[in-house]
Amino acid sequence: MPVRMAETKIGLDGVRHVARLARLELDAEQEARLQHDLSAILEYIEKLNELDLGGVEPTAQVGEAGTPMRDDVVTNQPAAEAALANAPAREGFWFKVPKIIE
Repeated sequence: MPVRMAETKIGLDGVRHVARLARLELDAEQEARLQHDLSAILEYIEKLNELDLGGVEPTAQVGEAGTPMRDDVVTNQPAAEAALANAPAREGFWFKVPKIIE
């Protein structure tokens, strides 16, 4: 899939740095696509920064104050037998798995 190269807000060095931090191995096409996508995100953030938010109060929560909240009720009781029914190996109420750490 060809990537349309518009004005870039982030260089390939920046893309490679982000990919290294995220432990991603990218080929040249993926780097170009990520450069385009990150540039589009940064361009959108620049547009958001143009908004006049002087009269907007900071938001501490999303819901309106006084909004009724539902009771926190457990509707699916834990059932160890049902959870372990298809386990390939078990020991009592525990899954039995091979040791992977020396």
